[in-house]
Amino acid sequence: MHIHRRWRLILSLLIAAAFAAPVFAQQAGESSTPAAPATGAPPAAPAKKLPRQKPPAAPAATAPAATAPATPPAAVTGGVKPTLLGQYGDWGAYAASPGGKKVCFAIAKPASSETNPPNRPRNPSYLFISSRPADKVSNEVSIIIGYPFKANAEATVEVGSTSFALYTQQDGAWIKNAAEETRLVDAMRAGQNAVVKGVSAKGTKSADTFSLRGLSQALDRVDQDCR
Repeated sequence: MHIHRRWRLILSLLIAAAFAAPVFAQQAGESSTPAAPATGAPPAAPAKKLPRQKPPAAPAATAPAATAPATPPAAVTGGVKPTLLGQYGDWGAYAASPGGKKVCFAIAKPASSETNPPNRPRNPSYLFISSRPADKVSNEVSIIIGYPFKANAEATVEVGSTSFALYTQQDGAWIKNAAEETRLVDAMRAGQNAVVKGVSAKGTKSADTFSLRGLSQALDRVDQDCR
C-alpha cells in the first residue's frame, strides 16, 4: 500500500540528501552568485608570487587500490546516517531509521546524463528503490531528478523497449500506475540500463541513463535487512 504523496516526497528528499553535497548549482538562471563585498571595504591584497619550486620526483608506481564505496554523510533530519549494507556493482544497499522507522534502499547515480539544450547545470540525480516495513511498503521506485519538473508534466523511465509513465512533484518522480511498479522492478532486475526522461520548469529536456549492474543483488540485500 502506498502512502500519501507528500510523505513520499519528503522521504525521497531525506534519503537523497544523505548522499548529496551540501550545496549544488540550480537550474540555469537560478544558481546563486557570491555576495558583493560591503561598500567601502578595502580590496583584498594581491597574493604574493612565490618562487618557482622544483617539482618533486615522481613516486614509484604502485598497484591501484580497490575502489571503496562512497560513505554518505549524516542525513539532514535528526542526524540520521544511513548504514551501508553492501556495494553491488553500480548500486549501494543502505538502511536508516528516520523518526525511528526503518527504511532500506538501493540507490545509484546515473552512468551518463544529457540535456537539451546541452550542458545545462543541475543538481545530481538519483534513482532508488526503497522498502519501509512499518508502512507495509516494499520496492517503491523513486527518482530525484536534480531540477524542478515542469508543472503538471509527466516523466518516463525506459527499461529496454518498455516505457513506464511517472508522475512528478517538484524534483521527485514516482510510477504513475502503482499496479505497474512490480513489473518495473522486475524489468530493472533483468535489464542492463534504465533511462529516465523529463522536462524542467525552464523547458530543458533531460535523459539520465542508470546502469542496472548489481541492482538485483542490492535489492536482495535490502529485502534481507528490511523484512
